[in-house]
Amino acid sequence: MLQPFDQRNKSIQIWVGDRLFPRGEAKVSVFDSSVQGGDAVWEGLRLYRGGIFSLDEHLARLEASAHALCFRNIPEKEFIREAIIKTLRANGMKDGVHIRLTLTRGEKITSGMDPRLNEAGPCLIVLAEWKPIVYDNTAGIRVITSSVARNSPRHLDSKIHHNNLLNNIQAKIQATVAGVDAAVMLDVNGFVSELNDTNLFMVKDGRLFTPHADACLHGITRGVVIGIARKLNIPVTERNLSLTEFYNADEVFGTGTMGELTPVVEMDGRQIRNRSGQQILDQLRKEFANRVAEHCVALPL
Repeated sequence: MLQPFDQRNKSIQIWVGDRLFPRGEAKVSVFDSSVQGGDAVWEGLRLYRGGIFSLDEHLARLEASAHALCFRNIPEKEFIREAIIKTLRANGMKDGVHIRLTLTRGEKITSGMDPRLNEAGPCLIVLAEWKPIVYDNTAGIRVITSSVARNSPRHLDSKIHHNNLLNNIQAKIQATVAGVDAAVMLDVNGFVSELNDTNLFMVKDGRLFTPHADACLHGITRGVVIGIARKLNIPVTERNLSLTEFYNADEVFGTGTMGELTPVVEMDGRQIRNRSGQQILDQLRKEFANRVAEHCVALPL
C-alpha cells in the first residue's frame, strides 16, 4: 500500500551541492556518479518535534560508508548539519518529517566507471518531506520470503549504506506482486537476514532474537531496540535464525527509521501466533516512544 502524497511536498526546497533549490529545479548532472553507477551513500533521518533521531550516529555512518568507498573530500559533519538545518528552516519543518540524506561521489568529467573522473568532489543532497511512518504499526504487515538474497561481504558489503539497492527493489517487487507489504531476504546460507527495508527481530518464550548483521546493515534503530531490551532485562541473542524459527515465533517485528517498530503478523502464509501470551513487543514499543526524545539531537529551527 502506497502512502498518500502530502500536498505540502509539492513546494518544498531541496539542498543540492551547496545551496537550496525549488523542487522543480533540484537536479544532479547526467554525469553525476549516482546516475552513472549508483555510486553514492545515503541515510534516512526522522525529525521529531525539532530534533533528529540519532543524528550523530547517522552522520558517522554516512562518513564511514563514504570512506569505505574511497570518496575524496568528504564534507565535514558540521557542513552537513548546517545544510540540514537550512533545508528544514526553508520548508518550515519541525515535526513529522523524513529526510533522505544522500552523498554522491559527484560529477564526472566524462562518462565512465573510474572514480578518478570525479574531479569535482562529492555532491550532498538533503531531501526533506512531510511523511508519516511507512507502515501501519497497529495492524502490522504481511510478508513473503524473496528469492533474491542479500549480498554477502564478498559481493557488496551491507555495512556500506550505498545507493545500489537493486536487490532490495527486486525483493520489494516480489512482495508487491504477491499482494503483501514487504519481503524477507535470506543470506547466502539460507538464514533470515532482514526485510527488504528494515531489520528483523523475533520473540520466543520471553527472549528477543535477531539475525547476525553479517548480510544486513547494523541498523541504528536496531541498536536502540537491543539497548532498550537489555535495560528492561529482556534477554537478547544475535544468531543465525531460520525461517522455521520465525514462523513459530511468539512475535516478529521490523525496525527502522521510517517504520519504527512494525509488527509482522504473517510470514509466507503462516500467521504469527503468540503462544506465550507475553507482550514483549508492546513493552519495547512503549519504551521506544518514551526514549525518542533522549535520542533526538535538537536543532535551532
